[in-house]
Amino acid sequence: MGRKVTVATCSLNQWALDFEGNLDRILQSIDIAKSRGAAYRLGPELEICGYGCADHFYESDTLLHSFQALRKLLESPITQDIICDVGMPIMHHNVRYNCRVLFLNRKILLIRPKMQMANHGIYREVRWFSPWNQLRKVEEYFLPRMIQEVTGQDTVPFGDCVLSTKDTCIGTEMCAELWNPRSPHIQMGLDGVEIFTNSSASHHELRKADQRVNLVKSATTKSGGIYLYANQRGCDGDRVYYDGCAMVAINGDIVAQGAQFSLSDVEVITATLDLEDVRSYRGELCQPNLESEPRPCHRVKVDFSLSSGDDIYLPTHQPITWHFHTPDEEISLGPACWLWDYLRRSGQAGFLLPLSGGVDSSSTACIVHSMCVLVCQAIEDGNRRVLEDVRRVLGDDSYCPQHPRELCGLIFTTCYMASENSSEDTRSRAKDLADQIGSTHMNINIDLAVKGILGIFSVVTGRLPQFRVNGGSHRENLALQNVQARVRMVLAYLFAQLSLWARGKPGGLLVLGSANVDESLTGYFTKYDCSSADINPIGGISKTDLKSFLLHCVEQFQLTSLRGILAAPPTAELEPLTDGQVSQTDEADMGMTYSDLSVIGRLRKISKCGPFSMFCKLIHMWKDALSATEVAQKVKHFFRMYSVNRHKMTTVTPSYHAESYSPDDNRFDLRPFLYNTRWTWQFRCIDNQVAQMEANTPKQ
Repeated sequence: MGRKVTVATCSLNQWALDFEGNLDRILQSIDIAKSRGAAYRLGPELEICGYGCADHFYESDTLLHSFQALRKLLESPITQDIICDVGMPIMHHNVRYNCRVLFLNRKILLIRPKMQMANHGIYREVRWFSPWNQLRKVEEYFLPRMIQEVTGQDTVPFGDCVLSTKDTCIGTEMCAELWNPRSPHIQMGLDGVEIFTNSSASHHELRKADQRVNLVKSATTKSGGIYLYANQRGCDGDRVYYDGCAMVAINGDIVAQGAQFSLSDVEVITATLDLEDVRSYRGELCQPNLESEPRPCHRVKVDFSLSSGDDIYLPTHQPITWHFHTPDEEISLGPACWLWDYLRRSGQAGFLLPLSGGVDSSSTACIVHSMCVLVCQAIEDGNRRVLEDVRRVLGDDSYCPQHPRELCGLIFTTCYMASENSSEDTRSRAKDLADQIGSTHMNINIDLAVKGILGIFSVVTGRLPQFRVNGGSHRENLALQNVQARVRMVLAYLFAQLSLWARGKPGGLLVLGSANVDESLTGYFTKYDCSSADINPIGGISKTDLKSFLLHCVEQFQLTSLRGILAAPPTAELEPLTDGQVSQTDEADMGMTYSDLSVIGRLRKISKCGPFSMFCKLIHMWKDALSATEVAQKVKHFFRMYSVNRHKMTTVTPSYHAESYSPDDNRFDLRPFLYNTRWTWQFRCIDNQVAQMEANTPKQ
């Protein structure tokens, strides 16, 4: 009958500037798509060079190597007899564009530049690319000589155009265009385009996946059609994790779903669908077209069909229910996959973590344990690439892990760094958790190093600082806490470099951090302390979510030692104990709870509140618990802490981006790090508002 089409989309674990590896993964995905009968294959955004090239997009080398890789694709027999849709940067009239290149049988059919750029949050696309803002306009693009030699073409269509085969019409969207209120699929659908494609580089954030799925479903609910969504997967060299979720939808229903978190470098999703279902769906909704000035799409015709003449017995894919991970599962899986990519691509032999026995460092340890579980499961499922990576990381060509605890013992070292201010409770909690996950655990006492440093200071100045409880000033007390924290950082790096050497094994270890997003927001950590590390898997996750995640680990991994960790009050243990018990707690030091910080952090970043507007919102949100005066005090206290400590964000450890209120100033939260910490004008506005509210409150 010639109306059923088999199409393929994919998630690829591409790596910025890894042209060789990226090319291999693209070819592998095309080969899989063809083996499953697909006539069209869609890949992620900028898949040839990798999405995260950043300022390397300015370099002519990136453009050159992308075209060299495209030539390899055109020449490969794997790409024959299937329409291939790949992503790469292209310069046209001396302007860089983020493009899709569609080709078939050594001929480029069209080049479609991105029209609506992602330029918010972590994205800065307009720094490197210009949008193609000429609606329905198509120009001639003169191909480089190296491509002309393969295709025999001098020019190809470049611009806002769609592909018209003998049996259907295919239109392109790219990542942010799906999220835009003027998405191209709307006009394309009204003009008869039946298959929409979206190549993405969409990163993981907690509780975000449903937005993406709902947008894809909505795109085809309104006017019908088939929608293919491709996404990058993995860590491509930066703080974000791209979380796959390749999918195919038709007329508002998802019919094929890829994994959100996986260690597979290549995942291909195929679906067979009936074009007549689209036409029947549209027959009532989209007819007649009542636009006063219709602007038809520029169609590029190709002598090719996605369907065959005899497909009556070919079964079609039916609607499925999307399985969404809980936030606890997302924390367990996303950072774990990111850590694995970082480890295998860094050339290091494992991780080292200062394990304090508190919620934060225990969360980092549990994520590494989850990574080991994923690695063992992937190997058990027959993933040869993961097994090869494990053997390369460990320097053992014959090793095959039998259990996550065994693997954890080989690639994960934990150490409890005790001082005279440390309690027996935290030491035992750290050891119990290390025993349960299987890490190689060490107990290290830092007192000798701390006394040595203070001895040097005393020799030079003739004075010896004291803790506050021993009569010292606030400045002395803070300095004594900081020296302990910084000594731990130095020792962590020393043991990371030499602990494997001491055991007669090759390689070094990556130091893992364990400061959560709320502590980063207020600066409640020592600059260059043991929160300083190579990478931090929990740096974008709130304390509230981490506690919930640890409860999940108790059930999921049977890590019963976490119950005692969750029950203990959060403390840095940097001040002397009182009768052997902790006298210092984090929330008392910060002057607010972690729950308060989570609310304040979202208002500061997501709602874009300064001190006054934050106060105006919180007097309603917290009206049952706090008076207007108390809310004002909390808001002013937060902004003082935030502005005094903002400088610490310039040196904070690179962290997994998981929250939309992250204070990471690398490229997500672009704000000053030197403030007038008195906030005189802003705080006066708050005080005036409080006074006015009190004056208008009836006397009892």
